[in-house]
Amino acid sequence: MNFIQLDNFLLFAFASLMLNITPGNDMIYVATRSINQGMKAGVVSAIGIALGCFVHMAASIFGLSSIIAQSTLLFDIIKYAGALYLFYLGIKSIIGKPIEYKLNDSISVDNKKVLLQGIITNILNPKVALFFLAFLPQFVNFKTGNIPLQLTILGVWFNFSGTMVNILVAITLGKMGNWLTNFPAFWKWQSKITGGVLCALGLRLAFASRK
Repeated sequence: MNFIQLDNFLLFAFASLMLNITPGNDMIYVATRSINQGMKAGVVSAIGIALGCFVHMAASIFGLSSIIAQSTLLFDIIKYAGALYLFYLGIKSIIGKPIEYKLNDSISVDNKKVLLQGIITNILNPKVALFFLAFLPQFVNFKTGNIPLQLTILGVWFNFSGTMVNILVAITLGKMGNWLTNFPAFWKWQSKITGGVLCALGLRLAFASRK
């Protein structure tokens, strides 16, 4: 890895960690899943988000993100599709049957479904694509060449860092969810709370700008 200077990589690793521990849509999404559906659902959601990030990373490397950055129409199409999907998940949770969760019970979670939802919510957020496009090149050493490989290494590390943070959030808040089983009133409202958070994330995405 002689084409990436160590001090530059360490700076990138630190900046990545600082960005990843800052609460954003992905962390809020994982936190909500963890509290309401358990630690396992939170971890699976974090993995789904990571897979979605790999799609954005590949897009930035192959130049697709620059097309999104230059096209207001394409940006808006992806943005509103993502917002509508979050609204769909939110409304579905609000009008759905509340979970009947008793102490020592376990919540039945469709891991494949949760994983897919995590992937889709991340892919349909064009701001992630623009972030990779703007952030990664700042730490590339253009003099040494191997630009695609440098971007790949930086992108993989950033994604790894973010995934570890989200998994830690899932474990911590998943345990909090277990503690909340002592409060039956919470579970009567948890699906509506989850739905409200998802709708809020959708609203936030709908009004997101490219800047």
